[in-house]
Amino acid sequence: MLSKFISKICLLLCLSLLSLGAIPANFAATTLAMANSVSTDVKAGYTDSSQNAESQDAAQNEKRKVVIAEAVNALDETHAAISALEKQDSKAALEALERASGKLNIVLAREPELALAPVDIETNVIDVVTGIESVKAVRAQAEEAVKQGHLQRARRLLENLASESVLSVSNLPLATYPDAIKNAVRLIDEDKPEEAKFALQTALNTLVVNKTVMPLPVMTAASLLEEAESLAEKNERSEEESERLSEVVDIARAELEFAEALGYGTNKDFKDMYKQLDMINQKTAGGKSGTGFFTKLKKQLSERMNNSDQVS
Repeated sequence: MLSKFISKICLLLCLSLLSLGAIPANFAATTLAMANSVSTDVKAGYTDSSQNAESQDAAQNEKRKVVIAEAVNALDETHAAISALEKQDSKAALEALERASGKLNIVLAREPELALAPVDIETNVIDVVTGIESVKAVRAQAEEAVKQGHLQRARRLLENLASESVLSVSNLPLATYPDAIKNAVRLIDEDKPEEAKFALQTALNTLVVNKTVMPLPVMTAASLLEEAESLAEKNERSEEESERLSEVVDIARAELEFAEALGYGTNKDFKDMYKQLDMINQKTAGGKSGTGFFTKLKKQLSERMNNSDQVS
């Protein structure tokens, strides 16, 4: 579960987003920080052979960057072909589709097993500004509305009750998109430009959009616990540092409670995290320090992120 989470977040966000230039720097930094924090126990004890594996991963990532760029270019050429057809320039349209086909051939040659090639990425942040008690009150109203059969009223009550970053990745379906390009070329050759344009527009509508929802309170809690762990491991903390450690843990708990209230998991999902926070408070009380206090909690946070809603 952990390696899958790291791969999904690091590769998707830090390779795809940065290669397309479509992600804010602070969002990337936050995600990388969390990925690094939850993978500390995995990275500990790595040998030279694992470093070689990391080098191979870096080479694979560079290869994937090229593949993504070619897929994006293929999409751009499709738009160029449609524009040319609207101007009744069949020659320019064919040239654009020839370039698009070439780009897709490169993608398929480099990644023959790749089913979906990411070509566009958008992020949308929704962050409700309210307190946990207000959230609970709205939830109760929505639940009552559902019981009474007033589903639309419940929908309106809940529609803005979120604190999340939604990552939308548009992908070219490589099993069908190349054939759509070939079909458009055939139609142009048969002097059917309108049908070719329609075929290309239809192909664009087949883009597969995957959405990943990442709860902001959980991400915030993970970031806070980075600071808390650093303080907990410090020998001979000052009184101010101990107070800060206690404060940060309490804030992280409040963030997790807010995530639970918003429905990013059930009480069962969060209950053991609260126990871990209680354990951390006990083990660091009176200026005590140590390592490993946060290992289980970080794994739990990574699993909560890994279980975030994903829709296509």
